[in-house]
Amino acid sequence: MPLVAGVDSSTSACKVEVRDADTGELVASGRAPHPATTPPRSEQDPSAWWAAFEAACAEAGVRGPNRPAAIAVAGQQHGLVVLGSHGEVLRPAKLWNDTESASDADALVATLGADAWAQACGSVPLAAFTITKLRWLKRCEPDVFARIAQVSLPHDWLTTQLTGSHTTDRGDASGTGWWSPSEERYRTDLLALVDDAKAWDDVLPEVLGPADGAGEWEAMVVGPGTGDNMAAALGLALRPGDLALSLGTSGTAFGVSDHPSADPSGTVAGFADATGRYLPLVCTLNATKVTDTVAGLLGISASELDELALAAPAGAGGLVLVPHLDGERTPNRPHAAGALTGIRSGTTRAQLARAAFEGVVANLLDGADQLVRWAPGITEGLVVLIGGGARSAAYRQVVADLTGRSVFVPEADELVARGAAVQASAVLAGVRPQDVAEAWGRGRGTIVEPDPAADGASTRAAYRQASAGAGFGSPARTVD
Repeated sequence: MPLVAGVDSSTSACKVEVRDADTGELVASGRAPHPATTPPRSEQDPSAWWAAFEAACAEAGVRGPNRPAAIAVAGQQHGLVVLGSHGEVLRPAKLWNDTESASDADALVATLGADAWAQACGSVPLAAFTITKLRWLKRCEPDVFARIAQVSLPHDWLTTQLTGSHTTDRGDASGTGWWSPSEERYRTDLLALVDDAKAWDDVLPEVLGPADGAGEWEAMVVGPGTGDNMAAALGLALRPGDLALSLGTSGTAFGVSDHPSADPSGTVAGFADATGRYLPLVCTLNATKVTDTVAGLLGISASELDELALAAPAGAGGLVLVPHLDGERTPNRPHAAGALTGIRSGTTRAQLARAAFEGVVANLLDGADQLVRWAPGITEGLVVLIGGGARSAAYRQVVADLTGRSVFVPEADELVARGAAVQASAVLAGVRPQDVAEAWGRGRGTIVEPDPAADGASTRAAYRQASAGAGFGSPARTVD
């Protein structure tokens, strides 16, 4: 049986899965950590990604008994990797959750206007987007900027290490702020707002199609790779109408659409996906790290926090946690901190635990509500909960309670790596990635039903009131 490998190079670690190319059955896996980062400055040396990739491949037997015929890399979106004329990395990569470029995002939006940005590249730049980090680099490190010969995203850089070719894919390219999903091309006029003298066409990678080969590595076919959210959609066999909620370091809500979107408020990022379709997406910076923080404050483990939260009634007795601990992307509050409202002398530890889970989920769902406006029908299908938070019984129940809908939790643990393996199998066979995803299926999973006694609408209304009244100095960008 032919084998394929999928790589998930995330913020926290590199995961490698080897799967049967025909059935998707997991054969082997490996994992190695990445250096921890803490915003507002969040940077990693790409050499650490390669070291983790090598270690994860060794654990999975990629060069040994489980040698695959094809491999593809999915990586954390938005990160900025700048290379010199000899392919050398010029400085540590600025990651998606680095918020030092918040003022650069504001300046770019002010120059062109939010609506024009949305129409040009499907998204309004926030601090997470790569183009803002490029502007920060020119402003703060002009000597480094002047030496740039190539610009890459994290998955691009890893794929280049495998193949020697400077490539990307439409999914990850759509998160830069300089590639248009609706026009399927680079918008170098947007990069000219950063520097109008640089020959940007010579700096950018070739954009490959969903089933194009990027080259070879040790006789393995290498797929084009993609961004982590695009790979997760493939790993889920996500269909138009389904709503995926991912809870990890960050939170995301996304779905597959047949049409590009352009939200001038900046809430919905109008990404392309890894199949030739589109992936409108909402991202929050604060998800499971919020509940980890609360567990630490209470001096208990994550599993104990789960039990404590489930012991409290839905709504947490009126206690509301606004979870913007390290600034926030949605809503656009890069300088915000968290807030706790409704606390009383009788407030319990269990209520605080419940409020932490509800705050994270309510914040993400407020963003997800905007998906319907820009991708009608996207919430008419299945609600799927993924990411590390999906292993938490409390997160599962709170998502069901606050959506008021049945929630499917896939058994598969590493959906990004699985999605990358789907792509590798498609490139190997010369077929569409979505056809491989459908053939592999969603796999086994658990259905979680909402608590009939929970009033999700009231809990969400209380959260919106607390969030609006918390007095943050950097309000969300709005459009009339």
